[in-house]
Amino acid sequence: MTRSAAIYGCSGHRLTEAEKAFFAEVRPWGFIVFRRNVDSPEQMRALTDEMRDCVGDADAPVLIDQEGGRVQRMGPPHWPKYPPGDAFLKATNDPLAARELVRLGARLMAHDLKSVGVNVDCAPVLDVPVPGAHDIIGDRAYARDPATVAMLGRAAAEGLLAGGVLPVIKHMPGHGRAFADSHHDLPVVHADLKTLEGWDFAPFRALSDMPLAMTAHVVFDAVDPKRPATTSKKAVRLMREGLGFGGLIMTDDLSMKALSGSLRERAEAALKAGCDAVLHCNGDLDEMREVAEGVGRLKGGAAKRAEAALARIVRDVEPLDPMEARNRFDALMAGKLEAKRGPDVGEAQA
Repeated sequence: MTRSAAIYGCSGHRLTEAEKAFFAEVRPWGFIVFRRNVDSPEQMRALTDEMRDCVGDADAPVLIDQEGGRVQRMGPPHWPKYPPGDAFLKATNDPLAARELVRLGARLMAHDLKSVGVNVDCAPVLDVPVPGAHDIIGDRAYARDPATVAMLGRAAAEGLLAGGVLPVIKHMPGHGRAFADSHHDLPVVHADLKTLEGWDFAPFRALSDMPLAMTAHVVFDAVDPKRPATTSKKAVRLMREGLGFGGLIMTDDLSMKALSGSLRERAEAALKAGCDAVLHCNGDLDEMREVAEGVGRLKGGAAKRAEAALARIVRDVEPLDPMEARNRFDALMAGKLEAKRGPDVGEAQA
């Protein structure tokens, strides 16, 4: 039985009977968890198992936003804190050392996530901030130039993949130039296409081989002056043809105020524009039902891209000694060790 082209959240630490019935009926492609859904490792594992049971798929995607810094859904006391994106260069002052540190941090994150049944991380952030831009990205960005962002973003993606977790590059084709927070307003970017190609879009082109991407609710008037990228055929075509992205494209959260229209209309517009799946995050069941009215089955190219993405999940993860790796990561962040070149290999396997 095919799945619907949607990813949904839930309201609490465990699924309600109503949520179970809804998910079993609409069979979403995936799920997403937030801080409100996180209590303990045992609870998280039970929740992710319940989600997958609803759709009868032990490999169904379960997503989380686990970047570090301000955006970290799993944290103390059960999981360690991770630094924001811009902390790595600050810790090392050496882009190559920062690359190894970013990869190690992402490999540790993958260990944390995989242990509780989460197999997709909505990271890395590939946005490149410009002076004066809204700080909704801010320290979440790895650097202030596209080449370094692309290098460190790839390190994060590779660390996640090595640990059996799929990365999601975001926010395609770029949120760093936005002067508004798309959670609350619709940002409009007025830069010309040449500037955008050389700056904002460049990291996404460099990581176009990644399995999953999330759109930006941002209007680029050089691409489409009427619609944000999420609901713009022109913008999605640019992602596919201009940036060469062949993976699954999901929307950012449909409930964000940057988008207009009903939730059904937003879902329909995003899928019509060429997005493969829509994302709804707040766990409001009535809202999810409205989204579901605008979402059809995952089929055609979208279904193939979804299948190809899940095929990228590594079954035999890269070996890791979590305690040794965490101690080394903390020491490197504190400037007490020099980063070693090469993959992170330890005694125990995650």
